[in-house]
Amino acid sequence: MRQTTPRSAPAGFTLVELLIVVVILAILAAVVIPVANNVSNEAEQSSFATDVSIFATAYELYFQVNDDWPPDSGSGAIPSGIDKYLRASDWTKGTPLGGVWDSEKDSFGITSAFGVHFMGVTPKPTAYMTQLDALFDDGDLNTGVFQQIANDRFYYIVRE
Repeated sequence: MRQTTPRSAPAGFTLVELLIVVVILAILAAVVIPVANNVSNEAEQSSFATDVSIFATAYELYFQVNDDWPPDSGSGAIPSGIDKYLRASDWTKGTPLGGVWDSEKDSFGITSAFGVHFMGVTPKPTAYMTQLDALFDDGDLNTGVFQQIANDRFYYIVRE
C-alpha cells in the first residue's frame, strides 16, 4: 500500500493579506506626504527669508557707501556694484521659490526693491506668498515691505 503525504499549501500571501498591506501603506502615505510637503514649504520660505535679509543688508550697505540705491537690473542679472556686499552666486543661482532675483530702481512707483520674478515659471499660489509676507510684515501683499508688484513679481521694498 502506498502512503500519500498530505499536500501543503503553496507558500505566499493571500489576496486579502496583500490588500490589507496596501491599505495600511496608503493610510501611512496619506498621513506622511502632507507633513513632508509642509516641512518642504517651511524650509523653502525660511531659505527665501534668509536670502532677503542678506540682500536687504547689502542694499543698505550699498546706499551708505554710494549715497544711492543699486541700479535696476535685468531679471536674473546681479545689479552692478552690489557684488561688493554679497556673493554674486547667491543672487544668480535663483530663488528658493523658483524664478530669479530681480532688482528694481525707480519703477513700479518704488525707489528701490528686489525680489523674485517668476518669469514664465508658474508663481507660487497667493496663499503661499501671503504666508511668506507674514514673515516680513503684515501678511498683506498689497502693503508693507513685501508686496506683489505685478502678476509674477513679489518684491521686498527697500525704499518706497
